[in-house]
Amino acid sequence: MNEFEIIKHYFTADSGRKDVIMGPGDDCALLQVPAQTLLAVSTDTLVSGVHFFADMEPSALGHKALAVNLSDLAAMGADPRWVSLALTLPAVDEVWIKGFCAGFFELAEYYNVALVGGDMTRGPLSITVTVHGTLPEGKGLRRNGARIGDGIYVTGTLGDAALGLKAALGEARVPAAHLEFVRNKLEHPHPRILAGQALRDIASSALDISDGLAGDLGHIVTASGVRAQLELEQLPLSEAMLASVSREQAWQLALTGGDDYELCFTVPESHRGLLDTALSHCGVKFTRIGRLVPGEPGLELLADGGPCELDLHGWDHFRSRP
Repeated sequence: MNEFEIIKHYFTADSGRKDVIMGPGDDCALLQVPAQTLLAVSTDTLVSGVHFFADMEPSALGHKALAVNLSDLAAMGADPRWVSLALTLPAVDEVWIKGFCAGFFELAEYYNVALVGGDMTRGPLSITVTVHGTLPEGKGLRRNGARIGDGIYVTGTLGDAALGLKAALGEARVPAAHLEFVRNKLEHPHPRILAGQALRDIASSALDISDGLAGDLGHIVTASGVRAQLELEQLPLSEAMLASVSREQAWQLALTGGDDYELCFTVPESHRGLLDTALSHCGVKFTRIGRLVPGEPGLELLADGGPCELDLHGWDHFRSRP
């Protein structure tokens, strides 16, 4: 099959969305943006050998390629609507393409997201996804709204995807009973769309945890001009994590591992009761892990009643490594 046959056969399904006036097949997609809404847009690229193993199951890769982008919409509290996909393939492999599409479109259908365009070319395997969502005017969870006295929260458990990666690389021994769990955390992240929407009128700031809690929370404290105190003993850790590594190693993975795609957010004390109600309706577990205090923007780590020192360097594509 040539490029255009592949696109027509695999990537032009009708989503049924009435706000898609023109989808794949023309020079541009034409989309109907509702009145009195803001458009939220985010783009991510996944590169073979950098973001995923070259032999990763294609259906899992299709899922993850879309999920990590939807996680950005969740962090803004946006409603997902449309997605475009730029796919670079070393060769035409219809079995691989079929598997990739199965994972991609299953998640797209779950969140009622329409594929409205993109591109396909030949080269080293990489996937670039751009998602579009909408927000009511005046809404949107940003990084610069945190204030002194706000509590710091996260959804889910932290560090499991990083533990799954270490297990795959032979750098950590995970008990057999937990291997599938950590692998799914690495390959099948679940964007917290409903939680983000529920936090629109409650949280003062939010972002998704893609590069490690320490680095991502650092964006909030820098943008908001506040200081964060984290209680390491409050970090939510899974049974798999506790069964696989020491307490200090678990903290390190939770703070710097990345690929969690959970939400980190801050909430004023006055909204604490609203938070309990809103997220319980979403079925999302969340944990208070610290608070914002006066001082220079940065992170203070506390454990066993006193300060704690850990390496807080998270993922950075261009940071030199030994």
